[in-house]
Amino acid sequence: MTSALGIHHITMITRKVQANVDFYVGFLGLRLAKRTAGFEDAMQLHLLYGDHAASPGSLLTFLVWEDGAQGRVGFGQTLEVSLAIDSGSIGFWLTRALSAGIRTEGPMEEFGEPVIRLKDPDGIILKLVGTHAFPEATPHEAPGIPLEHAIRRIRGATVLSEVPEETESFLAKHFGYISVSQHGSIRRTVSASGDIIDVRDATGFWSSAPGTGTVDHIAFRAADMDDLNETLQGLKSLNSSPTNAHDRKYFHSLYVREPGDVLIEMATDGPGMTVDEPFETMGEQLFIPPLFMRDEEDVRVALPQFSLPGEERVIYRDLPFVHRFYTPKEPDGSTIILLHGSGGSETSLMALAHTANPHATLLGVRGRSTEEGIARWFRRFADSTFDQKDIASEAEAFAVFMEGAMQAYGIDKGKLSFIGHSNGANFLAAFFALYPQFAADALLLRPMPVLDHWPETDLSTTRLTLAAGETDRYRDRADTLKQHLIGAGAEAEVVLVPHGHELGLDDVELAKRWANALPTTGLA
Repeated sequence: MTSALGIHHITMITRKVQANVDFYVGFLGLRLAKRTAGFEDAMQLHLLYGDHAASPGSLLTFLVWEDGAQGRVGFGQTLEVSLAIDSGSIGFWLTRALSAGIRTEGPMEEFGEPVIRLKDPDGIILKLVGTHAFPEATPHEAPGIPLEHAIRRIRGATVLSEVPEETESFLAKHFGYISVSQHGSIRRTVSASGDIIDVRDATGFWSSAPGTGTVDHIAFRAADMDDLNETLQGLKSLNSSPTNAHDRKYFHSLYVREPGDVLIEMATDGPGMTVDEPFETMGEQLFIPPLFMRDEEDVRVALPQFSLPGEERVIYRDLPFVHRFYTPKEPDGSTIILLHGSGGSETSLMALAHTANPHATLLGVRGRSTEEGIARWFRRFADSTFDQKDIASEAEAFAVFMEGAMQAYGIDKGKLSFIGHSNGANFLAAFFALYPQFAADALLLRPMPVLDHWPETDLSTTRLTLAAGETDRYRDRADTLKQHLIGAGAEAEVVLVPHGHELGLDDVELAKRWANALPTTGLA
């Protein structure tokens, strides 16, 4: 055994950052201690909640997969997370949950402790456990939650294992968890710090699948690098599969899967959350890992925005297409709607559009069709044969989206423009032809015509710039599309850039010139 310090943090995955913040800060009253881009993937937002001091043992962290795929809880994963409250606070939390419209189960008694269960917005099961196990906790006092009722820290977690004896032995040998009791299929293990890991026999359960609404990993505490390295050497001697130690700025860590396949991290207590910001203002600023600082502005634009309880926010509506806003600090009233290319997402064009006009509000939209698992705007039968029924039905749905978005979000049609790339540009041109009432000035990157029959339509108030790649094998089709657009009365031009089908820096410069010429931006 190398460490018996207990839990450092538990990391979960959410698909809706605003609902997550509202629940963990607004309802549970935790402190948002850190907001940072991911250390492995800068386009992934990572939030850390905790007690007032952001102490190891109190930290609940979330990887934000905004509008990402739902996961499945099964063996080799964590079933539920438990949070410690005072034993006399069960009634307070039952009343608070009832007032917030949050369904609860209980109270009930488990291992001699009063427990109520509830679910967070992603469906992750949380237990509020009445206990006096942590007298030195430093809970965060939040509005509406008296300090005596505040969440004190993490109580523990329940893991699902098909080999519970091996999991229990692994936790004891490497992380200091000692078995103390068993109720039915659940074995309770306790660390020296008093937190618990319950190992549930998951024989016969279905397998787990990663995704939103699941726990990614449990992290245990290491006192320092010596402690971490000692554990690393012990794991290597077992032929297990740990990674090398990682520098996560706020702590150093390693990862390993225990015999039941639950992902475990070990993290040092230091340097801690105040290494890059004062204690008083923890969690107020977004931090970008040094590796990605060269692209800092692009990263900031691509990460989902959110507001703390009480702050002004975008209230997202349930519309036919997944979408995301980026609101600049000093908006000029204009909106650019973005349609990605094949395999892209609602954020793919945000960096380009923000560079083109830093003061425009951006609305990125995700296509609903798929091809071999990647997002598109419509299906195709072959390289240049397109599903006309799918184009028509998706255009109809996009018209519903546009009408709903303009009404719900107060988008000014007179200050609206579009940028589309490849499949998104093709769809945008077809959409304008089929629904000219929504047509607006647009930048179409690597476009081609996809309608078998171009309808009679009036685009006389629309200006379109078509960017074709000089070495793109579809280059000439931009000229064909241009003729269709001019025939419909649009003002259209083809601009050649020294690229193929992919985007490059010349497209960014073209986007700047295009945005500067727009009458909607006030930049011309």
